[in-house]
Amino acid sequence: MAWLIRFKARSLASATRPLRDTLDSYRCSQSHFSGFTTDDSVRSFPRKWLCSKAMRLNDVDDIQSRSSSSPEITRRPFVRFLPNRPSVSASSNSLGVGLQEVTGSKLNLFDELKQRFLSFKHHKYLEELEHFETLKEAQTPKFMVIACADSRVCPSTILGFRPGEAFMIRNVANLVPPLQKGPSETNAALEFAVKTLQVENILIIGHSCCGGIQTLMSMQDNSDSSFIKTWVTNGKNAKLTTEFAANHLSFDQQCRLCEKESINMSLMNLLTVRIIKEKVKKELLFVHGGYYDFLNCTFEKWTLDSKGGSDEEKGRFFVKDQQLWC
Repeated sequence: MAWLIRFKARSLASATRPLRDTLDSYRCSQSHFSGFTTDDSVRSFPRKWLCSKAMRLNDVDDIQSRSSSSPEITRRPFVRFLPNRPSVSASSNSLGVGLQEVTGSKLNLFDELKQRFLSFKHHKYLEELEHFETLKEAQTPKFMVIACADSRVCPSTILGFRPGEAFMIRNVANLVPPLQKGPSETNAALEFAVKTLQVENILIIGHSCCGGIQTLMSMQDNSDSSFIKTWVTNGKNAKLTTEFAANHLSFDQQCRLCEKESINMSLMNLLTVRIIKEKVKKELLFVHGGYYDFLNCTFEKWTLDSKGGSDEEKGRFFVKDQQLWC
């Protein structure tokens, strides 16, 4: 019995030696990155590997199948990675641990980001060093911008905000929930912008072809409670107003109207926050709506008129300074 145990131990050691040799030939330096964390099958590897080259382990079959000298060892999978590309077949005399360099688009994307960052550093940061030095002390933005999370709508790009000029929050469909709905990330950001940063302007920017508004307009009353649909129900009043006034129009036309109506609804929801309402009445704070049509590259802007009268119970407010930039 003792001989059998020693024999198994020697067989296991000889079978795993190719694995150790293969891994040792690719030395990886440790970093603060946590490595593989998504599957129980890889917990035997260190969690802090960062290879000098992006490598990928192919499927590794059981060690017994690679060794003809240990017939008593039970077949068990050692470790298996499921590749997203066809794996390179291992040679017949290896353990099946293949290392393949990844040269796909993911690395190329970060190479592009690196070049953009370096371009920003040399052509913006260093050339405007005095401006960026002032930002080290504190931020004093004049604007609080609430915009859609849509990747086609970047306020800093279309309106040319410099770093430090606008405190921004972006969410699906650029919605401001009413205070009665309870705390939200948007309301928390508003409170910070108005109380702490003392911004003078709040600008809500909507846009054409908004997927969030399309979801809102296509929802049924008994729809499921997905995260997106639950969030866009904050614009339900805008949907009802649009359907009542434009039910004879096509779906796309209704969506376009609702995109603008939801901005006005969010402007009114701003006034459910007491400190915002008080500052607007004292003209210490101004709230504006904006609509970016990226199909034609035009921008509409309007401002809530705090002195023009209102009917708050019916949700009616006057606007002023309507402009179309084209």
